[in-house]
Amino acid sequence: MTEREILDYTIKKLKATGIDHANCSLSKNTTYEMNVEAGKMTLIRTVFNNNLNLYVINNNQSGSYRINKLDKPFIDRAVAEVVEIAESSEADPAHAIAEYQPKAQFSTGPDKPNEDLMYTRLDEFLDDVKSKYPKIMLENAYFTFSQNTMGLVNTNGIDFTVSKGIYRFNCVFSGKDEKKSSSFNYTGLSTKDLNQKLIDYGSLDYLLQQSSEQTDTKSLSGKFVGDIIVTPDCMGDFLSYLLNITVRDGALISGTSVYKNSLGKQIADSRLTIHSKPVSPEIADGYYLTDDGYTAKNSTIIDQGVLKTFLLSLYGANKTGQSRAVNDGGCYVIEPGTKSLDEIISKVQQGILLARYSGGNPSQNGDFSGVAKNSYYIENGKIQYPISETMVAGNLIDMQHNIIDISKERVDFGSGIYPWIAFSGITISGK
Repeated sequence: MTEREILDYTIKKLKATGIDHANCSLSKNTTYEMNVEAGKMTLIRTVFNNNLNLYVINNNQSGSYRINKLDKPFIDRAVAEVVEIAESSEADPAHAIAEYQPKAQFSTGPDKPNEDLMYTRLDEFLDDVKSKYPKIMLENAYFTFSQNTMGLVNTNGIDFTVSKGIYRFNCVFSGKDEKKSSSFNYTGLSTKDLNQKLIDYGSLDYLLQQSSEQTDTKSLSGKFVGDIIVTPDCMGDFLSYLLNITVRDGALISGTSVYKNSLGKQIADSRLTIHSKPVSPEIADGYYLTDDGYTAKNSTIIDQGVLKTFLLSLYGANKTGQSRAVNDGGCYVIEPGTKSLDEIISKVQQGILLARYSGGNPSQNGDFSGVAKNSYYIENGKIQYPISETMVAGNLIDMQHNIIDISKERVDFGSGIYPWIAFSGITISGK
């Protein structure tokens, strides 16, 4: 059966069971993959992956089921299984599916990879690292092109098709110098084309240079309250931590979010503006549909420090009585500041440049504590040396009010665009 025939057959079978509502999505993904292990290219392969996802609601009970075999007998069994799962679940009137929207098709990125150019770019990257950064050990790297076609239908008449092609590169590396080595570091990037060298995308060159310098680290002594400059690679993690405990379903449904009554209110420094832009041309690796079946739109989450929207799904909106978000979050773009990174560093009397954070999830009130990895000590406005065995602790909610500066430079990872942001009031502890 074709993709259209599979979707039509499945939704017809689901309707025939007499259930109240159903979603059905079919995803067909082809991934071209080139791998590097220990600095050498080790694997070139093509991987195929098909998934049919079923979701039903009946009598306010819901169930979901996924299969990867798409013949009629397997679909028939999946339909029976998902209905049985729903019947055994707890009823919740907040369960719902997206209402009717006009039929639409979306497409982004190339239909197929330029495999010769992929090989050339990866080989070129290995040469660039070897020549520019001889101390770097490439532990592994994954260079892929993914072509995904997804169809979504539901019993309210939704009929969407999305085709997306994207190149992604992820790399793990460390610096090695005789018997010394740096902590490992990693980064990733996404792009619709291969118009430039891999080392020139995202923060790759910047981080490789840092890892080369971090084979000889020093530990700080004592404890002090100082500043941290969070790098773009680390900023994505901190932003996700913040939004998860404040504006997403879990925190708002449970009532633990400190922002639950803060829509339209100042929750951050007025220089901070954060967007979620899944359908913006600024973002290479975006999306057209939300997880609950709506066409995605761009939004501003924080506008000059004011909270403009929660990131609630349809279910979360029904549970809380608040509005559903127009996207699922992600694809974050933080507006730049007016000062250069060098200027921001020059104003730090004592603190660290935080390039990687290793720690548990923050508490619901925003408290966090973890280890600063691949980071640098700053004193009297100058970077002094790379550090080891250093703890950082603070509060994510307070940090949004304690912004010192936001850099005018930003890093485009393809899936998000972040500046460097300096925060005050962080407890920094050495040995």
